[in-house]
Amino acid sequence: MTERQFLLPDVGEGLVEADIVTWKVGVGDTVTLNQPLVDVETAKALVELPSPFAGVVSAILVPAGETAAVGTPLIVIGDGAVEVTASRDPVLIGYGVAPDEPVTTRRRRRSDMPLTPTAPRASVRTTPPVRLLARQLEVALEEVTPTGRNGLVTRADVELFAQNRRPTPTPRTSGFPERRVSARGVIKTMADAMVASVHEAPQAAAWVRVDVSATMDQLAQAKRDVRFADVRLSPLTYIAMGLCDAVRHYPAINSFYDTATNEIVTVDVVNLGIAANTPRGLMVPSIKGAEQLDFLAMAQALTTLVNDARAGTSTPADLTGATITITNVGPFGIDGAVALLPLGTAAILCVGQIVPSPWVVDNEVVVRPVVEISLTFDHRHVDGALASAVLAHVAAYLRQPPSL
Repeated sequence: MTERQFLLPDVGEGLVEADIVTWKVGVGDTVTLNQPLVDVETAKALVELPSPFAGVVSAILVPAGETAAVGTPLIVIGDGAVEVTASRDPVLIGYGVAPDEPVTTRRRRRSDMPLTPTAPRASVRTTPPVRLLARQLEVALEEVTPTGRNGLVTRADVELFAQNRRPTPTPRTSGFPERRVSARGVIKTMADAMVASVHEAPQAAAWVRVDVSATMDQLAQAKRDVRFADVRLSPLTYIAMGLCDAVRHYPAINSFYDTATNEIVTVDVVNLGIAANTPRGLMVPSIKGAEQLDFLAMAQALTTLVNDARAGTSTPADLTGATITITNVGPFGIDGAVALLPLGTAAILCVGQIVPSPWVVDNEVVVRPVVEISLTFDHRHVDGALASAVLAHVAAYLRQPPSL
């Protein structure tokens, strides 16, 4: 009897692991080519994996609720399973046919410079969250056997090495009635990214309060304009336009610090990340090429982006690749906040609620709609002058937005 194993593929952006959410088949079931097999969650996206074989399921190797590294066997299909030829490549639903070339990690793809043997972090290939975990567990990455694609050391590799070396720690308990939930999927991704962000990038912030009367007046006019009848308009549309305009004037803010090569990399396209509150947690999909959009196109892109995130239909490509980010705490009734910097970017703009406030105009106190905006930035390569110039430019845009 012929049996074939289906290995967990890299479903986008050089990811190294995924959580098994739901199996759609069981042992003994007959499956056809490209029949949906399993839902997995990775990089905050829920992805349906189709079968590359036809046959009968003889074993499920990774149960639902477990985390598997890319390349891990997930399922065994036997009884006449036929491997797909080059003309019938299996297609991941919504993603197209996977390329034959090896997938490189995000950090490597971001720089054309090769990693030299003398670079302090180039001897072991892994991701920043895994390096942080290794430091926390006091694990030397050089001693860990990699199981990821192209010799990548995965989180599971580090955890297995640490478990074999040390006794299992006793779980901390509060001493009171409590409930425990495994940190998986969105929560785990966010936790890893935020811890790595704080440890890797020294961060500073600047903020300013802005009278947005002109923006709010123009927004009210736009909502009555037939050109915008089918899109959702909000102050966020103006803020996104203002930040993209600031990047055009100060392109150095659209950058990242490559620690592997000790280089500052300025990106020539604005992939605008928008933090979205969804039923599955905080997600940051991005608008690719946002600097090229006019007001109407930006409003349409924001509407689609937020709707997809809340509906759980964002793809891994949607949820990766942001070069600069906006997070909005205003809808929660918060005046302002200092956001943590997403890894691999130089700045994040945080927007508070717009509220009627006392404001001095021509030496008189009047009531105006006012918003507080803040900019958190990577202080390794962005100084206070650049950050302040960018923030002041966004503020000026909101005080007097260009005519539609």
